Amino acid sequence: MVSRVFLLSRILDTFIILFNCIKLCTNIDPALWALIIFVIPLLLKFPIAVALGGSALFVSWHWSLGHQMISYNFYAGIAKFPLLAIPFFILAGVIMEKAGIAVRIINLIKELVGSVTGGLAIATVGVATFWGAVSGSGPATVAALGLILIPGMAAAGYDKAFSAAVVSVSSGLAIVIPPSIAFIVYGVVTETSVSALFAAGVFPGIVVALFLMLFVYFISKKHGYHGEPRGGREKLLKAFKESFWGLLTPVIILGGIYGGIFTPTEAAAVAVFYGLFVGVFVYRTITVRVMYEILVSSVISTAVVMIVVTCAGLFSWVGATVGLIDKAADLLLNLSGNPMVILLLINVILLLAGMVLDAISIYYVFLPILIPIMAHFGWDPIWFGVVMTVNLAIGQVTPPVAVNLYVGANISKLSMEDISKPAMPLVLASILALIVITLFPTISTFLPKAFNLY
Repeated sequence: MVSRVFLLSRILDTFIILFNCIKLCTNIDPALWALIIFVIPLLLKFPIAVALGGSALFVSWHWSLGHQMISYNFYAGIAKFPLLAIPFFILAGVIMEKAGIAVRIINLIKELVGSVTGGLAIATVGVATFWGAVSGSGPATVAALGLILIPGMAAAGYDKAFSAAVVSVSSGLAIVIPPSIAFIVYGVVTETSVSALFAAGVFPGIVVALFLMLFVYFISKKHGYHGEPRGGREKLLKAFKESFWGLLTPVIILGGIYGGIFTPTEAAAVAVFYGLFVGVFVYRTITVRVMYEILVSSVISTAVVMIVVTCAGLFSWVGATVGLIDKAADLLLNLSGNPMVILLLINVILLLAGMVLDAISIYYVFLPILIPIMAHFGWDPIWFGVVMTVNLAIGQVTPPVAVNLYVGANISKLSMEDISKPAMPLVLASILALIVITLFPTISTFLPKAFNLY
């Protein structure tokens, strides 16, 4: 309680100081002050929602932008049909985890790879890629798989820090492989088809996974990492039968979307009921008590996401009103007329932003600036959405924030420094994959065009 009071007083003191500065510098451009009041709380390690919302509220009030619009924009930021998919996919991911689907899929993978060099580590990348099609969240994937895979890899002779790094980095694919919460937010902000974005993320996600598998193989070969021998045909068949219902999950969700049976939002609801069916009637792992835990966890995660969405939406509105967005876009365009130079610069900015901000905040802060640039150069918004999302996936494992590494460190009982070192070669692999995806837009656009999604 004391710590919360102290934190609240610190927040209030900071904004009072900023407000006094504003009163002394009334003639300064409000766009500049919007940026200053956003950055300073971030440097002081305040929650991102506080920085975004606080900046929007102060600028809106002091420069009389129409404070009556704040409540409207607060509501309008989340009152969008595609955003309904976020709480449903969060709930579905938690249900799938509690149902025991992850454990059964991991057991199947272990039987498939056996004692192949780096087999279990390579399989970990594959499992994380698959689980991304269930959870749609990087940290949730680390939490679901890390509890099983990190101890399992360590028991098979893999270095514990390397094991945690593989799980953490490969779990970043969860926001690239559909269904992805990140793609839903991007689609809402840019008014782009979420179904097309889901389809566009498949091949790029596979490209990133292949690069990670290649690096994992060479690292495992260098250190002599091997898995356990296969248990035989009967054990493999048993593992397949037990995991069958889990393997059907992405088939039902993605098949329904691409087949035109239901929208991404409806697919999220289908995923929830399918997970409940498997957990209650097939595996019988979900009881009333477990269901209570599922609902509590889902509500907390959803509340965090939606608060960030609303505050980020307010900041975007204020930024557009005071001209911050236009000025930032003009600044980028004036740096160079070469689209490749601008694209490289944007990639660098997004990678750096991913080190300190979460993916949802980055979408709301940067996309209003980047949309005019996309229009100026005639870039495909579907391809650009994939490039941006892969950047943000890498940002989840790059310190100082590195939310995936943080979760992996907690699970493995290691420090961030311990797992950051083995994670760096895997980050390099992801960056190389990003370069390939950036240079060859067809990788992203082939599938949506094949399904006539845009």
